[in-house]
Amino acid sequence: MKVLFSHPAGNQNVRAMLDGLEAAGMLARFTTTLAVAPDNPALKLVPQGLSRDLLRRRFNIPREKILQHPLRELTRAICSRVGWDYWLRHETGFASIDGVLQDFDRFTARALQRLHRPCDLGAVYTYEDSALDTFKAARPLGVKCVYDLPISYWEVGRKLMEEEVERLPAWRQALGGGMSDSPAKLERKAQELELADLVVVASRFVAESLPSWAANKARVLSPFGSPVSATPPPPKVVDPSKPLRVLFVGSMGQRKGLGDLFQAMHLLKGENIELVVMGSPLADLDFYRGQYAGFTHEKGRPHAEVLALMRSCDVFCLPSLYEGRALVMQEAMSQGLPIVITPNTGGDDLVIEGKTGFLVPIRSPEKIAEKLAWFNQNRQALPAMSEAAVQHAAGYTWKGYSEVVIDAIRKLG
Repeated sequence: MKVLFSHPAGNQNVRAMLDGLEAAGMLARFTTTLAVAPDNPALKLVPQGLSRDLLRRRFNIPREKILQHPLRELTRAICSRVGWDYWLRHETGFASIDGVLQDFDRFTARALQRLHRPCDLGAVYTYEDSALDTFKAARPLGVKCVYDLPISYWEVGRKLMEEEVERLPAWRQALGGGMSDSPAKLERKAQELELADLVVVASRFVAESLPSWAANKARVLSPFGSPVSATPPPPKVVDPSKPLRVLFVGSMGQRKGLGDLFQAMHLLKGENIELVVMGSPLADLDFYRGQYAGFTHEKGRPHAEVLALMRSCDVFCLPSLYEGRALVMQEAMSQGLPIVITPNTGGDDLVIEGKTGFLVPIRSPEKIAEKLAWFNQNRQALPAMSEAAVQHAAGYTWKGYSEVVIDAIRKLG
């Protein structure tokens, strides 16, 4: 079966699927907004930071298989850098994320109609928010529709966030979670799911978030792979005189449970624990300092430096209310950090209780505090748990991820 694969940007799981489809001889074409070859001479003419960002758009497949639709994505990038917010207005702006995605969706739909006979397409594989027009074009042609849902279905997230507005009203300005999405956008999501022949999810939490009317749809669950370090992290050295460094990485909103983590830190007075928060603020830093003044804020940085920061910490904590499968959990484990997470992160399978970390319920500062205090009071357990985290994370590979999904696609034929 030949597959038209579609994603507007590209990330690790997209690259894994591209590599897998190409190796299996199933990749017909890849549609994206922008693809950059590492030998492009134009990269030498732009600032280093921009060059680094552009190189994230490189793909290790034959160039002749890549179809690009760059105009709106380039406009979005330029407007973001120079502060032209008018063109970025949520959903309605020409270069808004939704404007980019829907325009890209129409481009992929046209490509599908043009290529289905010459390439003998059997399936199209695309992602939430850029699938509707593509699927509508695929149906009359007998092309199967593979729908990748990277985060829990919107109804689950919306319900949780509405409850948070009542539970933690101070965090209204830093909720995250797509609360401003219009009814039209939410209806598009529902139509995309309705047209899908196969739903791809990376966690049990996402699979269980699907609405009851989609319960009979074919689905495949395949967890993401873990990063492979060039050198393994050094053995954990225990020094009880130093603070236990607890790391949070992610957008600084209550969708990620940051408010609950801050409350947990208030409960941990007297414990020798330091909280390190790396991420993009959704409100002024003064707001976060007002919630908990004692955290250390770290800005975003290149991936290698993120891994170095992880190695300087002892425990990773992500008490999210909903995710798809937060890849940062496996990144942290690969650097020797046991984890304290909620099942709603999509990573419950990463926790071997008491060996690689602990699961805590959502909205439970008391349980978070209990587990972090346990780590502080049982420092001698850290070296073994660090090694167990590394070994368990290493069992998840990108090759395995793509092979499971590709096998499910083959069965559609």
